[in-house]
Amino acid sequence: MAWVARRSGSRRVLRHRTGFLVVAAVFAACTSTLVDYSADVHVVQPGETLYAIAWRHGLDYHQLARWNGLSNPDRIAVGQRIRLRPGASPASATAPASTPRPSAAPLPAAPALPPPRWQWPTEGPVLRAFGAAGGLANGIGIGGRPGQAIRAAAPGRVVYAGSGLNAYGQLVIIKHNDTYLSAYGHNSELVVTQGEDIAAGQVIARMGLGSERQPQLHFEIRRNGAPVDPLSHLPR
Repeated sequence: MAWVARRSGSRRVLRHRTGFLVVAAVFAACTSTLVDYSADVHVVQPGETLYAIAWRHGLDYHQLARWNGLSNPDRIAVGQRIRLRPGASPASATAPASTPRPSAAPLPAAPALPPPRWQWPTEGPVLRAFGAAGGLANGIGIGGRPGQAIRAAAPGRVVYAGSGLNAYGQLVIIKHNDTYLSAYGHNSELVVTQGEDIAAGQVIARMGLGSERQPQLHFEIRRNGAPVDPLSHLPR
């Protein structure tokens, strides 16, 4: 009987440990979809751009261009290894032998250009504030109706349109100048393509469901790679 009691107790401990491991694994999976700050090198996947890679890792694309000797941020190839740290090993961050190496001309420091004239990307209440706990804290959540029009908050060029950044769903990133980018996530449909020039107010996507499973646009503004509160830039 004593042996049975010990087995029963060990099973309870095992169940507790197993439950803890499952919770830890789920938490790690959720957080890993946002930013991987521990990586030193990123291998370029189909459809990725330097802007999207910088966005994923919380970096400025100017930094990535300088660290990798890229004179043209638009010229990266699938399979190319992009260093994410200035001290990353050059041997581990070079492109494969079959990939033409981009020009190594150095780029100037990140500029400090004035912001564009912003406008609201859609109509609706602010459901999630900048910096709110849980979910994506780098922007704001704007509510609305499923399929509602999402518009460019300022003129610019689409530098990413796809679903490769899991936490954002279908995402559009627009470059407005060499300092400011904006992003539009949780879309049900994208109506623009990468490389397209966009006018302010132009429809770029349709509203989908946010992380709370309700219609919501996730909207971000980044200045030289750093997120800023969109409410400090959007008109009242």
